[in-house]
Amino acid sequence: MDSATLAVPGAELYYQVHGSGPVLLLISGGNADTGLYTTLAERLAAHHTVVTYDRRGNSHSRLTEPPTEQRIEEHADDAHRLLAALTDEPATVFGNGTGATIGLDLLARHPRQVRLLVAHEPFLPGVLPDAKYWRETFDEIHDLFLRSGREAATEELIRLFDVSVPTVEPAELSDSAREMLDRVFANVDFNLAYEIRSFSRYEPDLAALRGAPLRLVAGDEGAHTPLYRTAAVLAERLDLSLAEFPADHVGHIMRPDEFADALFEVLDVA
Repeated sequence: MDSATLAVPGAELYYQVHGSGPVLLLISGGNADTGLYTTLAERLAAHHTVVTYDRRGNSHSRLTEPPTEQRIEEHADDAHRLLAALTDEPATVFGNGTGATIGLDLLARHPRQVRLLVAHEPFLPGVLPDAKYWRETFDEIHDLFLRSGREAATEELIRLFDVSVPTVEPAELSDSAREMLDRVFANVDFNLAYEIRSFSRYEPDLAALRGAPLRLVAGDEGAHTPLYRTAAVLAERLDLSLAEFPADHVGHIMRPDEFADALFEVLDVA
């Protein structure tokens, strides 16, 4: 695995490169970073040059200007610049949650860079019939964070999204794992302070996405969750089928080997 940084407007992106072959860019969502993609990236690197990176303002990708409200378009421009620095060929892109939303904007505005986008449960409240409720809810969670802190806001997010959260005793963790969790917790603060409200208001360009090389996927254990419902609604609006991958929204972390097999199957069909 090699690592490097790329200067972009307002930030310095930290990225990692695993393996060799056609480029496969993994875009993380929420508070995740390269560390949470390590196992999946190592499995995928048998057949691809797998690129992972910390989104601006998260973990090792420091901002070079004071933090402000984040925009999906700006994060998609980061992915665009990273791909342009690494390859002249169209790349395969996988994104989870917010990472999937960033991938959708990348595909809509920079279609020549994307051979195929696999979007796993994108964070897109705006496509739901009750979009107003969800946007107001994320405003309330932001306010809860400011009033009561990370723990209270995170508990509400877990309840809303109904995602798996592994229980791990600190004594069981290696030094590197504890360091990664410290980074992730810091990312939660950035997400709640600067991302969640603006990201929840992002509207995808459905006209640009219709007929584009896009596969929408969702976790096979999460049909009751709002993120699964979002993927299903978007698939219906774009006249696409919805594939199911193992586990729920964080299947790529909880069951990375099975998740990689499912992703390989989609890539082989494409």
